[in-house]
Amino acid sequence: MTDAPEPPADDAGEPDRFAGGPSGSGADVQEPPAHRYDVALLDLDGVVYLGSTAIQDVPEALAEVRKSGMRLAFVTNNASRTPAAVAEMLTGMGVQATADEVVNSAQAASHVLAEKLPAGAKVLVVGATGLIEAARERGFTLVESADDDPAAVVQGYGPNVGWQQLAEATVAVRRGAWFVATNLDATVPSNRGPLPGNGALVGVVAQTTGVTPTAVGKPDPAMHRESVQRSGATHPIVVGDRLDTDIEGAGRVGCDSMLVFTGVTTPADLLGAGPRQRPTYVAASVRGLLDPQSVPRREGDGWVCGGWRATADLALSGDGDDLDALRALSAAAWAAGGVDRRAAAAAVKGLRL
Repeated sequence: MTDAPEPPADDAGEPDRFAGGPSGSGADVQEPPAHRYDVALLDLDGVVYLGSTAIQDVPEALAEVRKSGMRLAFVTNNASRTPAAVAEMLTGMGVQATADEVVNSAQAASHVLAEKLPAGAKVLVVGATGLIEAARERGFTLVESADDDPAAVVQGYGPNVGWQQLAEATVAVRRGAWFVATNLDATVPSNRGPLPGNGALVGVVAQTTGVTPTAVGKPDPAMHRESVQRSGATHPIVVGDRLDTDIEGAGRVGCDSMLVFTGVTTPADLLGAGPRQRPTYVAASVRGLLDPQSVPRREGDGWVCGGWRATADLALSGDGDDLDALRALSAAAWAAGGVDRRAAAAAVKGLRL
């Protein structure tokens, strides 16, 4: 079995965070994130759009965020489209975007390949146009067959990826090609619900060969480095809808993050989040970048946020903004060491989020 190169070291440590704001901030309400950070590193699927449709009010909200002085970068694990195609699609949805504001996992994967392989090395690409273009930009020689002796196989999401490509990738990896995946997202969100993502397709090659790929998309630090480098951010905030990619990726590099509930993650999921998957802020949508953020604080045997109080057994009392209730519940659950799924679902059942 071929061993993949080790991923970048993760030395960020365990983040000490609570939903709504950093632990120990000393303030009950913080100014809007758009006033505190220079660049919002925005996930796309589930944050800006679902399928081919912009999420309600997001174009208007992002226009206001720009007016506030915050810059935007559109960061996606989806490697199927080129940056220019993504920018064109966003513009068609009413979201102002240019190609140089788009960062995808195809770019990050090609960057990682270029750090290890010589110029002109043969690479077998399994994926769509976005990954093909990114590999060409790095000067690799693209091949379609394992018989061409590629030095690496790089696999990214593509709606037309089929058995033949997976078979060639399998043969090449078995013969010793370095196996690189743009990301391991098991699903992609859609208006019809979650659909198979790149992780599901990568799993075919991994299970057939017994080789674990080097994955460079979120949550790997390589993706964050690519985003910061291309956006020129000095104090960014990650905005995403997934705990296991967007939020964990931010936590692994010590970057603040905002979880939104327009995509995959549910409020119950948040209560059960482990230390590396706990966001700095929570919001209903990207409009939360423009809103002051309430911060939960410990008070006696519970946690208080806004007009709400939550205890370790997830008993909730009070009234006010339901996001504040969720922030208090999250802080209580995390301080208690976590909760099981059933208890979390019961605790958030009455919240309108």
